[in-house]
Amino acid sequence: MNQIKIFAPASVANVSCGFDVLGFCLEPVGDQMLIRKTNSSGIKITKIEGQNLPLDVKKNVAGVAAEALLKAHPTKSGFEIEIYKNIKAGSGIGSSAASAAGAVYGINELLGKPYTSHDLISFAMEGEGMASGTVHADNVAPVLMGGITLVRSIDPVDVIKLPIPKALTAVVLHPKIELKTMHAREIIKKNVTMEKAIQQWGNLGAFVSALYNEDYDLMSRSLKDEIVEPMRSMLIPEFESLKKASIQAGAIGFGISGSGPSVYALTKGIDGAKKIHSAINEVISSIDIDYEIHISKINEQGIKILTD
Repeated sequence: MNQIKIFAPASVANVSCGFDVLGFCLEPVGDQMLIRKTNSSGIKITKIEGQNLPLDVKKNVAGVAAEALLKAHPTKSGFEIEIYKNIKAGSGIGSSAASAAGAVYGINELLGKPYTSHDLISFAMEGEGMASGTVHADNVAPVLMGGITLVRSIDPVDVIKLPIPKALTAVVLHPKIELKTMHAREIIKKNVTMEKAIQQWGNLGAFVSALYNEDYDLMSRSLKDEIVEPMRSMLIPEFESLKKASIQAGAIGFGISGSGPSVYALTKGIDGAKKIHSAINEVISSIDIDYEIHISKINEQGIKILTD
């Protein structure tokens, strides 16, 4: 195989109680990437459509991640990458993660799969580090492994794939404004009280238990962010109104997707998701801002190869 076309999906990170450690993969929105082997060595990004992003390999997350892989696995072949962006940069649903994860996934396939999906996380993280100024895996992990993932450690990388309750469904609102991860991280307090920390890790542990037991009531009690949401929510238009409307419409939890401005709600079943979609739409349509709303089951596969 000398060429591969892939779909690299969007993702939701943090998931309220799991800052930098929890993430899940979405189904309906994502980027497409075309990666081909060449006779010349190294990485080249030859085309980007959909977003104004640099072709310079050193300044593009896909290039940085791909070079990290080739540094660990030297080869005489080179690789050209075309990126067709459908995830807006700065959207909070893993735009940089899709590019970084997609690049290493595709190259790994063309090399004969010397690395597992779990192995690829460390290379994709290098791209994320370039984009946000901090190496983290909560977006790239679910994109590469699929489903819901928990990052126990990034040094060494240790990621656990968690069970997905059958009816669990996400509603994601993407207000079309840009909020860079690097800037959203700057407003987070460097220190938290012991009281807040205890509340947060209690919620995280309970959320993981709720996934294993398909306990939606416990999940609802656990999807609380005591540390980051109070600060970042101020950057998101109508956040409190959106949260209130979603919970009243039956959401089991509502929070910021990644660093924002996207927000997400989790619920049980498609019918519940449609009610939340309507409630969110009513709030956000009252202000002068472009937006998209996606309903998505949790994407168990993650990145997939396209055959067309």
